Amino acid sequence: MKVSDLQNMLTGSFVQPVYNDCEIKTVYASDLLSDVIAHAADGSVIVTVQAHINTAAVAFEKHSPAVIVCNGRPIPDDMISAARSHKIAVFLTEKNQFEVSGILFSRI
Repeated sequence: MKVSDLQNMLTGSFVQPVYNDCEIKTVYASDLLSDVIAHAADGSVIVTVQAHINTAAVAFEKHSPAVIVCNGRPIPDDMISAARSHKIAVFLTEKNQFEVSGILFSRI
């Protein structure tokens, strides 16, 4: 499964569509960015409700190809801009973290 496949699996859209369309090998779901830093494997897609510039910074630090923002949280322009500068996809969905994690778990 590739990053571009998220659109076909999850109801939602890319709000930051400039990204490297690489293979998704692992996913990490957390709303604590310190938890993501401490425990997510490098290259993990991050599933969260945290929609702010620090989320993009953590994604960059963890070499994440994508951040999936759940529950339809509004995503600020500075997060989108920071993600774009590092070619990290930002996907927005109305689904919650449990639903997204289950869908992705069944496909990886």
